[in-house]
Amino acid sequence: MRLRQYLNGFDSLSRRDFVAGAAKSLLGLGAVPWLGSIAAAAEEGAVPLLPATARNVIYLYMAGGMSHLDTFDTKPGAATQGPTETIGTKADGVRVSEHFPLLAGQMDKVALVNSLSSTQGAHAQGRYFMHTGYQLRGTIRHPSLGAWLERMRGRVNTTLPGHVVVGGGAGMASNGFFDAALTPLPIGDPSEGLVNSRRVQHVSEEQFQDRVHRLERMNESFSKKYKARSLDDYAKVYEEALRLMDSKDLASFDITDEPENVRAAYGDNRFGQGCLLARRLVERGVRFVEVVSGGWDTHSENFDRMGDLCPPVDRALAALLADLEARGLLEETLVVLTTEFGRSPDIVTDRAQGRNHYPQAFSGLLAGGGIRGGQVYGKTDAEGRKIIENPVRVEDFNATIAYALGLPLEFQLFSPSGRPFTVAHDGKPVKALF
Repeated sequence: MRLRQYLNGFDSLSRRDFVAGAAKSLLGLGAVPWLGSIAAAAEEGAVPLLPATARNVIYLYMAGGMSHLDTFDTKPGAATQGPTETIGTKADGVRVSEHFPLLAGQMDKVALVNSLSSTQGAHAQGRYFMHTGYQLRGTIRHPSLGAWLERMRGRVNTTLPGHVVVGGGAGMASNGFFDAALTPLPIGDPSEGLVNSRRVQHVSEEQFQDRVHRLERMNESFSKKYKARSLDDYAKVYEEALRLMDSKDLASFDITDEPENVRAAYGDNRFGQGCLLARRLVERGVRFVEVVSGGWDTHSENFDRMGDLCPPVDRALAALLADLEARGLLEETLVVLTTEFGRSPDIVTDRAQGRNHYPQAFSGLLAGGGIRGGQVYGKTDAEGRKIIENPVRVEDFNATIAYALGLPLEFQLFSPSGRPFTVAHDGKPVKALF
């Protein structure tokens, strides 16, 4: 109560800054915006949820624009294919590029979507569009899918965040116009876990309690001067930060707890270890975990770079699918792999065999969470230029994810300016994938 009274004298941004600063200085916590998400969600009223085929999402994002022709939509014999070979998979009639031999053995669990298209051909705009379903505007920031999920369904584990991004950067996932409590928790290096999450060593328990009492006395004095108003969610941020310090759930972020053979199966690199961390987090109740793989902007040396970029993803994704299945988590976890756009079918010879941006057609995949594996949805022409069967817009792809999670596609939430928005804009879910 005293914390609320102290915070009442600040405007919205200042209160938020105070909470984060107090947690840093008193608790040693470096990332706390998500801690009040339950209060933030409850504040805006109930959401009419629908039956769901998935409870969690592991969202693998290939930042830079992944080439569809060199990954999941190969065109053997076409001039546009270049030197990349095609291999068969465990699923009848489903083929992938030679760069995915391990995933090929798991394709009976996977639905390829080879008819994605976007209206955005620049990186920042494309990433924003894929994450939110809305075009980037200067006047508003839209929530990404993870924020919508946490806002509508709340958290499973009240100690842990509802939304985590591993290896992300600017222009990725965001709380948008939702409360700051729905900001995703960023993790840089998955091997380091959740840094700054315990009381700093030079602050004893006695010193810590003394600081808390001092703050309470300061709050009491401050509240006499300023009028109070309801700030329960900010009080919860502070209270939950205190609980987090001593919670056993902090171990969820420590991948060194995993057996060495499991860590090795995912690959000794940030993306692979990020996928392992994602499995640990959804296993413990984190609803939405995004893991980012960068470097896919292959304007130059596309084919050489595919040989570097694809193997870590192949290894990690194959290990993730097998691990989720073995633990009984695949049925409730929707695994998504996507990117902002594809790469041009035309090979740019004067840039060392590169490929340029190509939003007209590209690929993604879905697995688990009610998806029927072993299928390819959508089709491009013989050169990978045009979609000729079952086109899927970015909004439709996002609506499919939301549909799996049981989020009502037509339910409106309002921005601070009073404008209504829905989880996937005007997208229609691809129900044939389920």
